[in-house]
Amino acid sequence: MTRTVPASLTRTAEGSALQAVLLDMDGTLVDTEGFWWDAEVQAFKDLGHVLDEAWRDVVVGGPMSRSAGFLIEATGADITLAELTVRLNDAFEDLIGRGVPLMPGARRLLTELAAHDIPTALVSASHRRIIDRILTSLGPEFFALTVAGDEVDRTKPHPDPYLLAARGLGADPARCAVIEDTATGVASAEAAGCRVVAVPSVAPIAPAAGRVVVGSLEEVDLVFLRALMTQGNRTVH
Repeated sequence: MTRTVPASLTRTAEGSALQAVLLDMDGTLVDTEGFWWDAEVQAFKDLGHVLDEAWRDVVVGGPMSRSAGFLIEATGADITLAELTVRLNDAFEDLIGRGVPLMPGARRLLTELAAHDIPTALVSASHRRIIDRILTSLGPEFFALTVAGDEVDRTKPHPDPYLLAARGLGADPARCAVIEDTATGVASAEAAGCRVVAVPSVAPIAPAAGRVVVGSLEEVDLVFLRALMTQGNRTVH
C-alpha cells in the first residue's frame, strides 16, 4: 500500500513547469462510476426503495456522505448515514471483486509518467478500503502517494485533498496537472489552484480558463500535460 503522505518529493520534470500529476480514480482511471450507482440501487432495493434514474447525475462523483445523505433524504429510508456508508462500501467491494475495467488510455498514461519519473498521486473521494482494492488493478507502483476521501476533514469539492497531495509531493499546486471526470472533482482541483484536464464520464463539463476538456485519456500524454501549464482555455474534441 502506498503511503498517504510520504516524505516530501522535490523532483520536477526537466524543461517544464509541470511538477506533478494528480489523478482522480473512479470514472477517470477506472470505469467504476456505474458500479457505484449499481451498489446504491441494490442497497436501497434491500431497504424497500427504488431509486429514480434521474438521481444518478446528482450523486455521481461526489463524496460518500453527500451522495448517501441525498439518497436517504430523497427516499425517506430508515437508515443512518453511517449504516448506509458501510452497506455501500460492502456492495461496491463485491462488485469490483469481479474485475475493474481501466478507462481507455489509463495504463498507457500511467506508464509514460512513470517512465519519465513524474511525481504522481491518486486523489479520490472513495474511502481507503476501496482505494486499496482498486490499486491492485491500477498498480500501486505508479503512485508516490494516495489520498482517500475518509482521510481528510473536507473531501471534494473542497480543495483539501489536492492541497494535501501537492504538499506531499513537494509541489506547487499551480504547477500540478489534475485529471478529473466530474464537476465536483474539477471544483476541488481548481479551488486548490491546479490546472485541470477534464475527461467527463457522466455529465458534461464546460471548458474554462486553466481547464482543458478532452473526450478520453487517449488524448492525454506528457507533452499535453506540460503544455497545459502554459496554455489558457482550450477545448479538445
